[in-house]
Amino acid sequence: MNNELQTMNKVRPGFTLTELTVTSAIAVIIILAVGIALAGTMRGWQTTYDRVYSDVTTESYAARRAFDATIRKACRYRVSIDSSGEWVEVYFFADYLSTYADRYVRFYVSGEQLLREEGSADATTGVLNTITVCSNVQSCIFKSYGRSVQMILTLDNGQGQKSTIVTSAVLHNP
Repeated sequence: MNNELQTMNKVRPGFTLTELTVTSAIAVIIILAVGIALAGTMRGWQTTYDRVYSDVTTESYAARRAFDATIRKACRYRVSIDSSGEWVEVYFFADYLSTYADRYVRFYVSGEQLLREEGSADATTGVLNTITVCSNVQSCIFKSYGRSVQMILTLDNGQGQKSTIVTSAVLHNP
C-alpha cells in the first residue's frame, strides 16, 4: 500500500492541457501582433518608396534642374514673361565669343507638357529644337522678381500622385 501512495504522489513530467492551451493562446497573440506590425511597416515603406521614385517626383526634379540651369546662364537684360505668366523667354550667349545675346530659350506649357524651345535670336534661323521637359503638367506659372525668374509647377499623374515645386534662379550674365 505504501508503494501505491508513492507512485500516486510522484510528479509526472510534462504539461497539463490547461497550461498548453494558455501558452498557445499567448504565443498566437504575440505572433499576430508582430505580423500586423511588420505588415504596417512594410506598407509604410512601400508608400514612401512609391512617392520618392514616382514619375511625378522624377519629372519635377528634372524640370527644376532644366529650368535653373537655363535661367542661370541667361542674360539679365533680356527676359520676357507673358503677362499671365504662361511662358518665359530668356536670351543668352551661344559661346564666349558672342558679342550679344544671340540665342533664346522659351519655357511654355502645351497640353500637359512643359516644353523648352531653343532658337536663334535673329529671325533668320528660327527655332533650333524643342524638347519636352516633363509631362503630367497640371499648371505652370512664371514670375519675375528683380534679377530672378520663378517657376511654380504642379504635376499630377491622375493616380493620386501630385507634386508642386517652386524654383527660382538668378540671371547671371550681363
